[in-house]
Order: sequence, then C-alpha cells, then structure tokens
Amino acid sequence: MIPIAKPSIAQEEIEAVKSVLMSGNIAQSKKVDEFEKQFADYIGTEHAISTSNGTTALHVALLSNGIGKGNEVITTSFTFVATANSVLFTGAKPVFVDIDPNSFNLDASLIEDKITEKTRAIMPVHLYGQAADLKAINEICEDHNLILIEDAAQAHGAKFDGKKVGSFGTGCFSFYPTKNMTTSEGGMITTNDKSVYEKARKYRNHGQEKRYYYDALGFNFRMTDICAAIGICQLKKLDGFNKTRQKNAEYFSKKLSKLDYLQCPKTTPNKEHVFHQYTLRIKDGRRDEVIQGLEKAGIGYGIYYPMPLHKQPLYIELGYKDKLIETEKAAGEVISIPVHPLLNKEEIERIVSFFEEFK
Repeated sequence: MIPIAKPSIAQEEIEAVKSVLMSGNIAQSKKVDEFEKQFADYIGTEHAISTSNGTTALHVALLSNGIGKGNEVITTSFTFVATANSVLFTGAKPVFVDIDPNSFNLDASLIEDKITEKTRAIMPVHLYGQAADLKAINEICEDHNLILIEDAAQAHGAKFDGKKVGSFGTGCFSFYPTKNMTTSEGGMITTNDKSVYEKARKYRNHGQEKRYYYDALGFNFRMTDICAAIGICQLKKLDGFNKTRQKNAEYFSKKLSKLDYLQCPKTTPNKEHVFHQYTLRIKDGRRDEVIQGLEKAGIGYGIYYPMPLHKQPLYIELGYKDKLIETEKAAGEVISIPVHPLLNKEEIERIVSFFEEFK
C-alpha cells in the first residue's frame, strides 16, 4: 500500500528526543524557546509562540487579536473544521465566502460583500500548501481596518511574492504528523506584533505572566521540549522536504495533465506551492470509480474535504444556510494522491500508470 502521507523521522529526531528525556526537562523549557526562535527566523517574523497543536494556535491567535463575542471573522468553508471552530471557541461567528475554483482558496473578489459592522478579521486558509491571494486580502484588511490571520497549517515554507506565508498577518501553523514537517503534535503562531506575542504567551499558559499570578482566563496549550526537539530537527530539513514534494508534483502534472477526465493543481508564478497535498479534480462524476480503482491498486488517497463546513450538522444547527457553489462543487470532485517526500520512483510510476490506464 502506498500511503497518502508518511512522516519522515530519522535518527537525528530519535537522538534529539533521547537527549531531552535524559535531561529531565521534558515539559516546556529551553528547547521550546530554541524552536520558537528558529521558526520565527525561518518565517521572517519577530516572534513565534508555540502551542500544543494547530487548533490551539488558531484559538490563541484569535484571542490575542481581540476577537470575541459579537465579532465576525470571514473565512472559508472548504477547510478542516478547526478553522471555523476556533472562531466559535472565542464566541465570535465565522462568515463563509466561496472559493476560487483554481486555487481552492478564498475568492478575494467576494470578500467585501460579506463585510459588516461586526467584521473584525479575515482568516484565509493556504489550502494544500498554496498561498491565498494575500495581496488582495491584505488590501481589503487595510481598507476596512480588519485583522489578517493566516491559517497556514498546511503551508510551511509556502510563499506569496517571494515572502513566506505566516509573515503577512498573524500566522498559524500545525505540526501534525501528516504535515510538511512535524513535532508529532504541535502548533505555532507567528507575528510581528509585540502585543499579540505577549498576549499569546499568556493565553497558552493559564493566563499567567508571573508564576501563580493570573490576570486573564488562559489555557494549558503549551508545547513540550520533546516536541520542540523533533521540530528543531524537522525545520532544518523542511526546505528539502518541500523541494521533493515540488519535484514529485511537477512530474505528476507533466504526466497527468494529458488526461481528459481529471484536472491537475493550478499554480501561478507569484506563489510557491509546497504541496502538502497534490489534489486533483475528477470530472464527469467519476470520483467514486477512481476511488474504487485506487483501493484495488493499493494506492492511498484522501478527500480534503468531502463536506464543506457550512453543510456540516453542527453548522446547520447553528443556522447556516450558505449556498457556496464553487465550494460545494469542489467537495464533490477533489481527491488527493500521495506526494510526500518518502515516495520512491517505483511508487510514483505506479501512481502515474494507474491514472493513465484508468478507463
């Protein structure tokens, strides 16, 4: 079976974890500080604040930007549930905008129609590893005095106009094992805003600045030194991982773009796609046939995402009645195939051959 994703863990990560375990400092300590500094340097921001996972990174980022009850946050319905749920956690309301059918990201041309007096932030998702239209979104934020929060959970190292995502607004990353780099579980917030930095550090640690003195309602959202030790090793390899993903994706597109029944990912010169997922669109309602074929061939796949958030029972119960045409169409057509850096040449050829021979 060719897995859809596979974390690349080597001896360096194992030795790093052993070193932390032997030190006795296995909770949040010096390794977390080191990882935060290195990650901020990599993204190009003044600050980085680690958290326990990508969901808590989003939650804390929103709170640290003052998002709360009575506010609205414009985002996408075509994403993992944590994006919108993190808004709900603060007491605010997610407002969904349809996607661009080529990038699967927020259609910036539709955002201003959804802005109200309650809107406080726009939260694009850099889906599958490709940046949203940050130039247009940033201009909207500036024109309407809105906060930009980037859900970059799938886009470590991705760029827009040569600048890394997560450095345009407040960035949020996930280090889940399937991501382009991992800490096993973990998250990170990136920012140039000192106030956001200070609040985020407080919220992720029970609301305390000084030990046992609490001036805010906070959470236990800390990262451990064990996770940070893995992250330090993985960060050094991230650019190499991404280059291999890009090379695999380039080969897939070269071969599969000739096939009429599917559409390969579309990229633009101003965006560096890091291919967290290589996502095809299967035309003419044939996705179920393709899935059956992949299962028989022993090739892993994923559907990200089969049901948009505005169609989920939770959001229906909350009163959402959106009609997002491109979002709903994409949910019925997308399928992701393995693109991770541990694929070997034989596996890549097997995947290509399957689609070329599919009838």
